[in-house]
Amino acid sequence: MTYTIHLEDNILQFTINRPKVRNAINQEVMDGLEQLVSAVHNDITIKFVIITGEGNEVFCSGGDLSIFHKFRTAQDAFPMLDRMANILYNIATLPVPVIALVNGHAVGGGCEIATACDFRLVSSHAKCGFIQGSLAITSGWGGGTYLVEKLARQDDAMLMLCTAKPLDATALEANGWATKVYKDDKEHELQLFLCEMKQVEASVHRAYKQIQIRKWAGQKLFDQIKEEVKACAVLWEAEVHHEAVQKFLTKQK
Repeated sequence: MTYTIHLEDNILQFTINRPKVRNAINQEVMDGLEQLVSAVHNDITIKFVIITGEGNEVFCSGGDLSIFHKFRTAQDAFPMLDRMANILYNIATLPVPVIALVNGHAVGGGCEIATACDFRLVSSHAKCGFIQGSLAITSGWGGGTYLVEKLARQDDAMLMLCTAKPLDATALEANGWATKVYKDDKEHELQLFLCEMKQVEASVHRAYKQIQIRKWAGQKLFDQIKEEVKACAVLWEAEVHHEAVQKFLTKQK
């Protein structure tokens, strides 16, 4: 199985389980994320959602380029980009707190997934970044829009996007992307983080999430995300992108 969904003590944990390909996203993982969204909406007892990656090295390396590199045109790429953007918006607007347990490196689309979550607990050895620019494309799942929305300083957000390089945990904590940096066992750190929030009624958390969701609806955040998807799709079909991906895949081999 390329993912697991585990419910225990009213906490739903989704784990990307593709460690051999650095927990990269394929269509099956997308299926699982859609199941995650449905499960939360269908179970009022769920209080928290956790998204993480298998192991201690990689949270998620983004889309599986060995699969998605087959998309050659904007028309080919758009359905995948649009589907994942819809998934991430549905995750971002879940009625309960969503925590990215960033157990290792999160780059490209992996960084977009973490950014869409409410909180990011980041391993001290992790490096995270919007590296899409190094492949001659933009973020395409809405991550750039979430980043500009969530970081306190616009220049910090633009720097992450425009330099297209991963940052270490210290830098991520300094610019506000990392909610907390941890050094010990990830599950232990997760429980420590949740401890105080668990003392508050889940109905309160749900009410506060609605404040955020109403704000985003008012500023038409989803429409902004759709424009991000379109821009990425246009850049996707450029030859410079395909050349960059081919060099990356060759280097990986």
